[in-house]
Amino acid sequence: MFRRAVCPGSFDPIHNGHLDVIERASRLYDVVHVAVLINKSKRGMFTVDERIAMIEEITAPYGNVKVESHQGLLVDYCKEREIPAIVKGLRAVSDFDYELQMAQMNHGLSGVETLFVPTSPEYSFMSSSLVKEVATLGGDVSHLVPELVFRRLSERIADMRAEPKTSSD
Repeated sequence: MFRRAVCPGSFDPIHNGHLDVIERASRLYDVVHVAVLINKSKRGMFTVDERIAMIEEITAPYGNVKVESHQGLLVDYCKEREIPAIVKGLRAVSDFDYELQMAQMNHGLSGVETLFVPTSPEYSFMSSSLVKEVATLGGDVSHLVPELVFRRLSERIADMRAEPKTSSD
């Protein structure tokens, strides 16, 4: 019997804070599923397939990470794959308030446990939204994301800037 857990998120894009939690989970569990959650109401900078490909490449050295997408309840993902645990990183007390409610709901719905991993201090301020915002405004985020993500993020921003502007006349 394998010890299995899931690390869920949108990962748009994955950053070093995410990677820290995934790596730590990979040392504790035999198999770590990274569930790239699909939110149809949000338009991501990267497609779900692009995110999956980047995460697979970045986590390949761990040897026990499986990356998939999922739309719907996370507990359904866990039930379908017989995953008993969700691993979530906590950056601040404000994260705990929200995540505790989610953990209690998930446990009540399915019995799935949630384990909270405190984020390493150097990543405690980080979010994908903040990384994208800083990068889009020309800030250097190379130390906040894996090299592959930095390259793809830089390329995507350059492509966005090169797109022809439409007039609202």
